[in-house]
Amino acid sequence: MWCATVWMSAHIHPDPALHTVALFVHLSSLVLGFGAVLVADYLIAVWLVGRSTFAEAVAGIDRLHLLIWTGLIGLMGSGTLLEPDLATVTARVKLGLVLVLTLNGLQAMLLSKRMKAAAGVLNMRLLAWGAITTIVSQGCWWGAMWIGFITASARS
Repeated sequence: MWCATVWMSAHIHPDPALHTVALFVHLSSLVLGFGAVLVADYLIAVWLVGRSTFAEAVAGIDRLHLLIWTGLIGLMGSGTLLEPDLATVTARVKLGLVLVLTLNGLQAMLLSKRMKAAAGVLNMRLLAWGAITTIVSQGCWWGAMWIGFITASARS
């Protein structure tokens, strides 16, 4: 899907009305996807301070995967209609961040299955894997969002 969105963004030139709709969908998808990621990280923080069990945190995160993926897919789909300038370094970096985010999300689903299978028995390998997954996720979401903000600010 990532390759298709990059190709389409270079070949589709929407009219101003469709561009406005795409911007709304893009911002809504950001709220949905990144908001769900922040809730997932909050659930881990709640577990870390002893206010929930690990199993409860993992179960809550598992329920958020659909929202995260819906937001990410919405961002990619609507982003094709926002006419990114693929010749710029910032657009290429943002696309790279989205690709890393997508791959990180795929492996996060595997991590989630492993954590559920551990049934509350924690080991350092799973915790380290989770920490790295979280750091990569946050870096990609914040980085892509920052680039989008800077790019939009420069256009106005």
